[in-house]
Amino acid sequence: MKYARLTKEQFEELHQEFINFLATQSITADEWEDIKKNKPEAAEQELDVFSDLVWYGVLSKVEYLEHISPNQIHLFKCRENDMHLIAIKLKEDKADLTTKEGFQWLRDNLLSDDIEFFNAKKDYSEDKHQDIFKLIQQGANITKGDLFQYFEKLIRQ
Repeated sequence: MKYARLTKEQFEELHQEFINFLATQSITADEWEDIKKNKPEAAEQELDVFSDLVWYGVLSKVEYLEHISPNQIHLFKCRENDMHLIAIKLKEDKADLTTKEGFQWLRDNLLSDDIEFFNAKKDYSEDKHQDIFKLIQQGANITKGDLFQYFEKLIRQ
């Protein structure tokens, strides 16, 4: 397995897609029940393959990621050959950036010496999707990039 098995809830959400996946392998509902009952290791393998296919599809479409912790924000733009990172770090515990109040404090104090901005580019390893997946496993969320674009404009000025 290359990524991670989908959760029970995710499988439930993707129930129809999983049925279609089994159908592409000429596995009927009755055959699937038989596989689960009599060949659990084969069933596990099918679940893993489907999970990897779903993850690959999701990771292929990721453009932006955000990871916000109490005193840092990491914003990623996933480009073709590399990732652009904008990082914001509080020098001291002035606010908790994971809260609405903390984020408002950041907005009100953007030019303060208490805030450091970093701008970097990182090439992907040989597996772009795995690099993105690792960031998600570490707590990054897939976004539309509004925050990244906001800070990108700020940095360019």
